[in-house]
Amino acid sequence: MANVFNILQERGYIKQLTHEKEIKELFEKEKVTFYIGFDPTADSLHVGHFLQLMVMAHMQKEGHIPIALIGGGTAVIGDPTGKSDMRKMLTTEEIQHNSECFKAQMSKFIDFSDGKAIMANNADWLLKLNYVEFIREIGVHFSVNRMLAAECFKQRLEKGLSFLEFNYMLMQGYDFLELNRRYKCSIELGGDDQWSNIIAGVDLIRKKEEKSAFGMTFTLLTTSEGKKMGKTEGGAVWLDASKTSPYDFYQYWRNVNDADVERCLSLLTFLPMEEVRTLSAFRDEKINEAKKVLAFEVTKLIHGEVEATKAKVSAEALFGTGGDMSNVPTVKIPNTMIGNNLLDILAYTKIVPSKAEGRRLIQQGGLMINDDKITDISAIINQSDFKDGSILLRKGKKGYFKVEVE
Repeated sequence: MANVFNILQERGYIKQLTHEKEIKELFEKEKVTFYIGFDPTADSLHVGHFLQLMVMAHMQKEGHIPIALIGGGTAVIGDPTGKSDMRKMLTTEEIQHNSECFKAQMSKFIDFSDGKAIMANNADWLLKLNYVEFIREIGVHFSVNRMLAAECFKQRLEKGLSFLEFNYMLMQGYDFLELNRRYKCSIELGGDDQWSNIIAGVDLIRKKEEKSAFGMTFTLLTTSEGKKMGKTEGGAVWLDASKTSPYDFYQYWRNVNDADVERCLSLLTFLPMEEVRTLSAFRDEKINEAKKVLAFEVTKLIHGEVEATKAKVSAEALFGTGGDMSNVPTVKIPNTMIGNNLLDILAYTKIVPSKAEGRRLIQQGGLMINDDKITDISAIINQSDFKDGSILLRKGKKGYFKVEVE
């Protein structure tokens, strides 16, 4: 069994550790049970979560036991970390639905058979707590002064931090304690924005149980400029094919900046690092070959090899190398919309988020229909625009859509 610490370090995952020497030794000596938490605030995981799943997969591959903790209890409150405003309050039904979606998606990457991994839900203990007992037994170990100094709270103090959200750190710390008691979980992993919450859990176990506990954070998925990856004009890049199509998913990675290729290949694929370094050394036009490998490998992991191949073929068809275009994202309009203003159709199909955005796109020369640039914001879509039953619409340089009539 290779020391997974060295693998994670070489690929660039590790950001901060509570006890570096002890963690290295722990991974060398034994199978470690660890956990990562996922609050089900949406009905799909996104690419930020995918980085965490990759860490879990690397750990499991080397014999360690992951706990995927679904935050069915913590989602009731919402994590204030990295948020300028309070999260939307979800109903119990929404949380349950989102939790089931998370479980189905995680099972594609993590092997939960034969005790190789554990899936838990903190609703099983958090929703049963007696508040007075919880504050007496757990709250006594938390310093308000120290909590207020934590980065996750400092960002919110000026705009207002509710007492509801202030409890989140206690609940996440208690999760670690509960998993330690139930499953002998000894290390919590998470994105670097979770550092304060992770330290809270480590300290709680050491105080309450007088046992060793550890924390490790990994780098957030950002560009070379420090901006968060996984965002487009239309919102997040989701792992659910119904929210982000395999083609759009492929194109997102095909179009990353040259400077981000090595980082993405290291963090989001299982390619050997020797191959990663070879591909990342490509320059000028040749770097596009590395981007194609990146896009295919990541899409294959999320959507399977068949869908990745379809996306690749469709992308090549659109860029003049021939092939099947049947997998280009398709939007449908009712027959009654033929003869309508193009802006109405763009907004109806959500190709653009608003008519104002559609006007801007046309005025900047960023919209083409069937290879013709659209310059008139009053353009009408007629039956004659449909070739073989569809319109091929290009938004920007590489955003392609087929428009069909229902």
